[in-house]
Amino acid sequence: MPASVSLFGVRHHGPGSARRLVEALDALRPEAVLIEGPVDASDLLPMLADPAMRTPVALLTYAEDAPANASFFPFTDYSPEYQAALWAVRNGARLRFIDLPAGDRLKVREAEEEAPDEPPVESEAEDPIAHDPIGTLATAAGYVDGESWWSDVIEENPESTTVFAAVADAMGVLRAEAGQPSSREAAREAHMRLEIAATAREVEGPVAVVCGAWHLPALAAKHAVSADRALLKGRGKAKVKATWAPWTTPRLARASGYGAGVVAPGWCQHLWDTKDAPHRDAIWLQRIMAVLRARGHFVSTAAAIEAQRLGVALAAMRGRPAPGFEELRDAAIACFCHGERAQWDDIAADLLVGSSVGAIPDDTPLAPLLEDLQRQQKAMRLKPEALERALTLDLRSESGLARSTLLHRLRALDVPWGAPTDAGRSRGTFRENWVLCWQPEFAVRLVENLVHGSTIAEAATARLSEAMADAPTLGALADMVRSAMIADLPRAVDSGIAALERKAALTSDCQALLVALPPMADIMRYGEARAGAAEHLDALMPRMVVQAALALPYAARNLDDAAAGALQDAVLGADGAIRLAQLDAEVADQWHEALGRLLADDQATRLIAGVAARLLYEAELMPAGESADLLQRMLSPGTPVAQAAGFFEGFFTGAGERLIHDPALRGAVDDWLQSLDEEAFIASLPLFRRVFAALDRMSRKRLIDALFGRGGRAAGGYRLVEGAATLWPAHEARVLALLDAGRAR
Repeated sequence: MPASVSLFGVRHHGPGSARRLVEALDALRPEAVLIEGPVDASDLLPMLADPAMRTPVALLTYAEDAPANASFFPFTDYSPEYQAALWAVRNGARLRFIDLPAGDRLKVREAEEEAPDEPPVESEAEDPIAHDPIGTLATAAGYVDGESWWSDVIEENPESTTVFAAVADAMGVLRAEAGQPSSREAAREAHMRLEIAATAREVEGPVAVVCGAWHLPALAAKHAVSADRALLKGRGKAKVKATWAPWTTPRLARASGYGAGVVAPGWCQHLWDTKDAPHRDAIWLQRIMAVLRARGHFVSTAAAIEAQRLGVALAAMRGRPAPGFEELRDAAIACFCHGERAQWDDIAADLLVGSSVGAIPDDTPLAPLLEDLQRQQKAMRLKPEALERALTLDLRSESGLARSTLLHRLRALDVPWGAPTDAGRSRGTFRENWVLCWQPEFAVRLVENLVHGSTIAEAATARLSEAMADAPTLGALADMVRSAMIADLPRAVDSGIAALERKAALTSDCQALLVALPPMADIMRYGEARAGAAEHLDALMPRMVVQAALALPYAARNLDDAAAGALQDAVLGADGAIRLAQLDAEVADQWHEALGRLLADDQATRLIAGVAARLLYEAELMPAGESADLLQRMLSPGTPVAQAAGFFEGFFTGAGERLIHDPALRGAVDDWLQSLDEEAFIASLPLFRRVFAALDRMSRKRLIDALFGRGGRAAGGYRLVEGAATLWPAHEARVLALLDAGRAR
């Protein structure tokens, strides 16, 4: 005779559901516990009870031949399915998943991706009741949303008892009113019915089934076995692999896009931890106080007493059985934060979402790259966290260099666990600054990269080498070589250097050559902190500089605004790279000669000519007097305004401070500005704003002082209006305000 079957409808992540489920299992003492989940991953279920397993974790299933096609099934302490698994292992009950195999879900997704312009394989008109059954019940009960109703009745109600029969009755009514389920939903329920029936025949004692509440009526209904098997006939399957992967509390939040997520994971964890404690609201308020005090805010004990009273009063006014996190939030803002919501917003993420990352046992069957990462994380004491954390590494230490290498290799695999922040571009930089933030999908990306190798180093080498072979430009290729070098991937570096040499030899594009120089200079700089391939560039980079120098005068001719701007950036970057790499004087001389030729070429775009003049001036290859003469010539009244403005922008963009210290340059610029008629001056105002917006407020004031007083040239011939000394302070304030407004925009 088949064993009796008890169905328990739950919310997938509900502390109240989990608590009542454990009570029901203790009373029922089932011989088998069946859980909604992919049946082909049942062997992994008992691992949830391993002492080394720390939630949140997720069951990761992925297609063997297409690892990017993957699904996650998260579990945390307050997930009823997790507590059911623990109960089964603790009490020696059979434990299985009963839903369709993971391969079925992945096959459906694969079909949808292969035909993106067609309707989804399983799509049907979605019934509003099926879409939000809890919302339908909430509306009938007078609530504005299903979340509040479910929380009040089950999750947060300390007076609730076993409610599974009531939930089943409610769902039965809803399913009777709803339309027919989709073909996939019907297949899922048919598969679960067959699995339940098979287990009931195998055991003598009670069978407990834990599933989403919506499925209860379908699993309780009588269906012919042949009919259920017919629903499953012909369904495709993908070959899958499954493992456990760490999950994060932010990814349990509904705001993350997780359909079965909860509004506040931190609050749900609090409800689970405190169980039916009579003072759970006081415990939560104490946590709020602790976080506020840690942030430097003063919170008194008297304020905590008032906050608890206010929370209870708000719950009563809102018709709730007990204060929820909304009532305690409002009470905390009023009593702890003096009504200032900004203080609450500063701590809300820590309290309501959290930053916990789960952990899995060492003997978990992992994909090789995940296993390699976990091993290195432990060896380097790099703990994954879900919130951003700053990390500074000293590359002169063995541990700092090892951590940096791992983070760079992961980035090469498109796993940006760490994002580098600006560490400067000076020579001898031995420090790196990172911001770390672990995301669960990084596990999928590592699985995808298995095609490149079974260790992080092997996979990063193969992936970078493959990308280098297809690099569209010299600049992109040089960036990849730099990535390979700082990730300590010598084979990728060797292949990248060889590709650079081939591509450079065949390239006559000046801008492509220029764009490739900064990452190459970075490689040579990093050679001081890392054993690497800087020596390979000793001959290649000078050749590329000479090639670019020969091509520059021709590349700078008759460019439109967009092309001129792009070449300007490339020239500035290349000049900085040449100085950073400290190339031989002969090579630098050829570069400077190319810049000089631009000044004598009437066809050279004036923006680029201005850039060239400034670089020569900064390199002390053009005396101040010669620079002033050049400016006066280029900005003379006979020069078209557009050309003069282009030269002005090229010369002074990023170098406006020189006007403060160089009277001759100031004089040339002043003479040009005063020679413009009103229409030309107004047309050039956007240009002036771009140039001078780079100066901070103090630098702009110093420039104005240099013009109109305290050692400026006012006495030497600037054409000032009468009484300028008296009028100037108010005018200066107005000008500075306008410049600040322009800079802000």
